[in-house]
Amino acid sequence: MPTNNPLICIIGPTACGKTRLAVHLACLLNAEIISADSRQVYRHMDIGTGKDLNEYTVNGIAVPYHLIDIVEAGYQYSVFEYQRDFHEAYAKIKAGNHLAICCGGSGMYVEAVLKDYRLEKVPVNEAFRARCMQQSDEELAKELARCKTLHNISDTSDRNRLIRALEIETYYMSHPDKSEHITYDYRIFYIDIERERLRSNIAKRLEERLQAGMIDEVNRLLLQGLSAESLKYYGLEYKYITMYLNHELSYDDMKNQLCIAIGQFAKRQQTWLNRMRRSGLEMVAVPYELPLQDKIHLIVSHLH
Repeated sequence: MPTNNPLICIIGPTACGKTRLAVHLACLLNAEIISADSRQVYRHMDIGTGKDLNEYTVNGIAVPYHLIDIVEAGYQYSVFEYQRDFHEAYAKIKAGNHLAICCGGSGMYVEAVLKDYRLEKVPVNEAFRARCMQQSDEELAKELARCKTLHNISDTSDRNRLIRALEIETYYMSHPDKSEHITYDYRIFYIDIERERLRSNIAKRLEERLQAGMIDEVNRLLLQGLSAESLKYYGLEYKYITMYLNHELSYDDMKNQLCIAIGQFAKRQQTWLNRMRRSGLEMVAVPYELPLQDKIHLIVSHLH
């Protein structure tokens, strides 16, 4: 067992085997898992989000997990809510004298916890928004860049998101931070996988999920009343399969385009995780090609 009680983080791109590794490590260390996946929080979205809940049992032992299936499909869960819910889940695990393993590929979620992002419910300021409407996207983006470092284009690619991001940063600048800050003694391990292997894993897993009923899952959500537009919010699988069900794509086109899009998404995940490392979050590489027990041995040796 580790000599202290660190927060263990297992991170990496989609289809790199994070969950299997985290679950087997948790079983060995009597730990509990906190998911860091922005889509697995939704109920009834199982195959498309890759929950693989059957993997949370090892040799008949069920490994406890948190922040999976906590809100209804159709709700738009935020990183603010994740940070809050993570703190609560970790406190419960620690109170039970167990280790916590954070496992997932949503870099923003992991970073929000480890770097203790300032995240608050900022009220809408109609006067501020009216002023922003008189400015161009370029002017607003420059103003936002003066308020904070822009690591990607997510806040500047859509005008409404750009205005909201600027509204939040302007609020923060005029309201001192009075929130309680929570820091963790963390150890980060990321799965280092070759791009060709990752592409192969993505294609294989996509075929398996299509065969397992992913199209039926999306169709059920549509029948339950979720709109095609809202489903596209929940990720690539839901977007492309909805287009297939609406006869916008053939089956083969849907499958091929989806496979390419997931590969591009995985590349963006790796870029985000690399940026996290460059920003000062120390990480230990775990080679994907290592056998499972060797991966576990590598991690445990670093924990000691």
